[in-house]
Amino acid sequence: MALSISSLTSSFTSLSFSHKAKSKPFAISFVPSRRFTITASASDTESIAEILANAAEAAARITPTRPDLPGGMSVEKYMKSRLPGGIAAQEILTTGRRKCAVARVALQEGNGKIIVNYREAKDYFQGNAVYLQYLTRPLVALGLEKRYDIFVKTHGGGLSGQAQAVCLGVARALLKISEENRPTLRNEGLLTRDARIVERKKAGFKKARKREQFSKR
Repeated sequence: MALSISSLTSSFTSLSFSHKAKSKPFAISFVPSRRFTITASASDTESIAEILANAAEAAARITPTRPDLPGGMSVEKYMKSRLPGGIAAQEILTTGRRKCAVARVALQEGNGKIIVNYREAKDYFQGNAVYLQYLTRPLVALGLEKRYDIFVKTHGGGLSGQAQAVCLGVARALLKISEENRPTLRNEGLLTRDARIVERKKAGFKKARKREQFSKR
């Protein structure tokens, strides 16, 4: 069948082509800390720089603060304000160890606050009552749990070893404050460094002493 040129041109003119590609909105996620996530969606008219600026401003607004701290400041700022020059520059500074954990403990007069690695002790030790009891055990033995604030920097090991390392560090700090605390702390066994560690694995054994089941034949 023969087609005329006029019919072809009319069919092509009836078709419409769009040269504009659909613009999909994009999103940029800004994570200022492990607890707060901000997601900002961008339209066609917004630039990436504006999105980043808005996300940074929103992150500054939601910085975690504590209403019971002076001025509602964050825990990190509070610890830095209480420890001018860092924890190493404090007068009452001791070190406690347990397993592979090491804890540097600074003691100051206060009302019983405990901050570990710029976080609240309850938050850092995941609300474990046993670990939290280790932190204040020397103070409770002397009846001073509401007279001193504890600031700790710890690393190595797990939460159990770190809690016991802090316990030893607090006991040594109280001994540094007054030598009269030694008999009470000694009777409670709080001045003894617990040297127990995991026994090493032996060659040919599954673990330190566990071995394959004996087979006679």
